[in-house]
Amino acid sequence: MIAEFKSTASAPEVVDPYSVPIEQIDVSDPRLSEDEKWKLYFKRLREEAPVHYIKDSPYGPFWSVTKYQDLMDVEAQPEIFSSSWKYGGITILDMQDLNVKFQMFIAMDEPEHSQQRLTVAPAVGPQELRKHATLIRERTSGLLDSLPENEPFDWVEKVSKELTTRMLATLFDFPWEDRNLLPLWSDWVTAVDAGADPKLNAEREKNLFEMAAYFKKLFDERKSAPPKNDLLSIMAHSEHLADMDEQNFLGNIALLVAGGSDTTRNSMTGFVQQINKFPEEWEKIKADHSLIPTAVTETIRLQSPLAHQRRTVVQDVEFKGQKMRKGDKVVIWHRSANRDEEVFPDADKFDVNRANSRRHLAFGYGIHRCLGSRLGELQLTILIEEILKRKMEIKKVAPPERVLSCFADGYHHQMVTITKG
Repeated sequence: MIAEFKSTASAPEVVDPYSVPIEQIDVSDPRLSEDEKWKLYFKRLREEAPVHYIKDSPYGPFWSVTKYQDLMDVEAQPEIFSSSWKYGGITILDMQDLNVKFQMFIAMDEPEHSQQRLTVAPAVGPQELRKHATLIRERTSGLLDSLPENEPFDWVEKVSKELTTRMLATLFDFPWEDRNLLPLWSDWVTAVDAGADPKLNAEREKNLFEMAAYFKKLFDERKSAPPKNDLLSIMAHSEHLADMDEQNFLGNIALLVAGGSDTTRNSMTGFVQQINKFPEEWEKIKADHSLIPTAVTETIRLQSPLAHQRRTVVQDVEFKGQKMRKGDKVVIWHRSANRDEEVFPDADKFDVNRANSRRHLAFGYGIHRCLGSRLGELQLTILIEEILKRKMEIKKVAPPERVLSCFADGYHHQMVTITKG
């Protein structure tokens, strides 16, 4: 479905970014996602203007924060750099101009943020993860065994999307026969770039309201039934989420659907990219399975499934020598911070011996760090373990078809062939 709203524009010509006047560099251009052309532009910003201001973009003026420590410094000061939907929310697209406000808990300040976040946290806590691990392994094993050998197929559709959709349906106790609605809705949630086009945004909002209506029916059913451990039941029987208004309900459902789908799905396909680009690292993993945890964190670091988040300045402040005004939009670029050479030497390399790989910021930092990060890591870990058990080799037979977006760093398709030992 995501193909319906992907950009039809051709990617910009690859030019030396150092020849472009720095004040004209617009790293929000979704076309830079093709072949990761954004890497060169962010490299220059990190070197010359790590806190960079652009006056004109499709999303209006904004600051870009591109270096690792600077991103953490923004995240550590939510009282100055707000994620609240009231000021614009967590993406480069301003929520105030939309019918869908995305009043999700990640787009709230304290105390509402923690009240709602802590309500759903048990669903992805250690006890539940232990329960899920057996089911994830069973499903992953069965799916890998069903894949055709020596015959091209789409890894995104048959593996990444299928595994994450099954897990998400389990978390919600979602009707199994309708589970394929979940990735469709997730794609629309993260289609931030579509929001800049009135026609596409109308289609986006239509799909999101349909998602909310479907979930509201389930929510009301859970509310009238005895409590269970699925996300909807936890919310329906909680103090802080049982009586959400329409926008808060839609926002939190959108957050949980996208958070439980897009990030892990795209990391599973990102792993295929890395072992094909760096086959010597794949050989190391095969020889030493203790390297799997670093392979997981390196995959997530390099993929950075959510390329950015946005904050809004709520009071005049000087930040890293730049004077920011109340109301300014500040975009913190995970995809850039995770390639900061001062923190990750040879940052573009997939290095399974990297000592500090777990320090990546793909899941954010501070009070808004991704709630489901451990579940995402668990799913990717089990996938790699089961691939290794089967002595499976995965070879790309075509370049990936990427999502052209400045927000969701993902894939439409990745054709591969496999062999099993």
